[in-house]
Amino acid sequence: MTITQTLSEGLKREFEIVITSSEIDKLVNDKLINIAKEAKLPGFRPGKVPVSVVKNRFGKQVLGEVVRESVDNATKETMESSNLTASSQPKIEIVSFEEGEDLKAKLSVEIMPEFELPELSSLEIIRPVVEIKTKDIDEAVEKIAKENIGTKPIKKNRPAKTGDTLVIDFLGKVDGAPFEGGEAKGHNLKLGSNSFIPGFEDGLIGAIKDKPISIKVTFPEDYQAKNLAGKEAIFDTTVSEIKEDADLVINDEFAKTLGMESLELLKKAVSEQMKKQHDEVSRQKAKRDVLDKLADAISFELPETLQKEEYDSVCRAMNPNAKPDHDHDHDHDHDHPSADKGMTQDEKDDASEISKRRVRLGLLLSEIGRKNNIKVEEEDTRNAMMKEIQKYPGQEKEVMEYFKNNPNAQQQLSGPIFEDKIIDFILELAKTEDKVVSIEELYKQDELDLIKEAEKAKKSNKTVTKKTIEKPVSKNKKKIEKKK
Repeated sequence: MTITQTLSEGLKREFEIVITSSEIDKLVNDKLINIAKEAKLPGFRPGKVPVSVVKNRFGKQVLGEVVRESVDNATKETMESSNLTASSQPKIEIVSFEEGEDLKAKLSVEIMPEFELPELSSLEIIRPVVEIKTKDIDEAVEKIAKENIGTKPIKKNRPAKTGDTLVIDFLGKVDGAPFEGGEAKGHNLKLGSNSFIPGFEDGLIGAIKDKPISIKVTFPEDYQAKNLAGKEAIFDTTVSEIKEDADLVINDEFAKTLGMESLELLKKAVSEQMKKQHDEVSRQKAKRDVLDKLADAISFELPETLQKEEYDSVCRAMNPNAKPDHDHDHDHDHDHPSADKGMTQDEKDDASEISKRRVRLGLLLSEIGRKNNIKVEEEDTRNAMMKEIQKYPGQEKEVMEYFKNNPNAQQQLSGPIFEDKIIDFILELAKTEDKVVSIEELYKQDELDLIKEAEKAKKSNKTVTKKTIEKPVSKNKKKIEKKK
């Protein structure tokens, strides 16, 4: 076998590989001899089948196996002998091969860029922290109380007003005919909740108990029931009871309605939840600061394949409704339609910058992890898997089976874990300073967080109410579809 380098341009390398016919013939014959030793064919004793018979029976199959193995081995030998580390899967193409002739192949590969890591101990990182005050806890408890407040009948009959809860019977009609789902009896509706179609609740303001009222509304154009979308309807409605919010009482008895033994324990639980929530956002902002500092600290050439894959991923997030392009130039791969179809040039530029940043940071973090022997242990992945399973109450068994039957799904959980370990490592080495900020400041959105890639919270059961500051630069874990 001969290996000749034909291209060295930036991170791209190409090689011509020639495997002689004699090498291939020897490998084929060796395989045929081994098969003959164990073959069981009619008319021959085990192990006594002539090689010529085995060749007639299995020759083409063995030749195919030898070609595949030879090409794979040639790829491995080329990478090792040239001391190359691929940034993506090498591509090998058989240029020419006929039985009895030399095999010629072309190996194309993009290699990892070489760069010096920045001095992590010199990074200056600001970690915003919130000091939870008694006032904050009391306000949170009051909000919970208001969300769980009960109702009481009004003492004196009066017209309904915003904030009241009405018990109503109604029958909806379109063109004079009742429609499916348009009737209810004894329905509780809080005025101002906006839980009905626009105009319905407004039509009940001023309603009197036991006095029938007809409310005219128009269904929205995008209403889920297509047969009703955009149509006018009349709801014949009767209010059987008007209730108002009960008095707001925050005491031990209220805490017990929420499953807590006392108001003190409720406040403690709220405080712990708030701290957990704030700490998560604080860490995300510190992480963002780390990534920003790393991104600004070093620049190097990026593997084109990785950058293109990330660019497509960003475009799909920014442009989720893009339809496959079947009319693009024939020079393009028809199996991979343009992900940026329909995007403006500014949006494409944004996507390009985002993808370059992600790839650069991904390579940086990976190298930091490699040089500092940071690894994801089996226990880490197992714990992450159990957390993922807990997100699907009632479906734990199905989700567990999903992970058992999909090793790739388990591996995808390790990406964010690996990244978090590296970030923690950097935060310990760096000059990390805690800065006390208000809750408003902590949750204030950064401009970069609002760029058009639409960074979304990566955990569906996340308690933080604001968007996650930074998407992992490692691959996202695979989502598991909940059963309806």
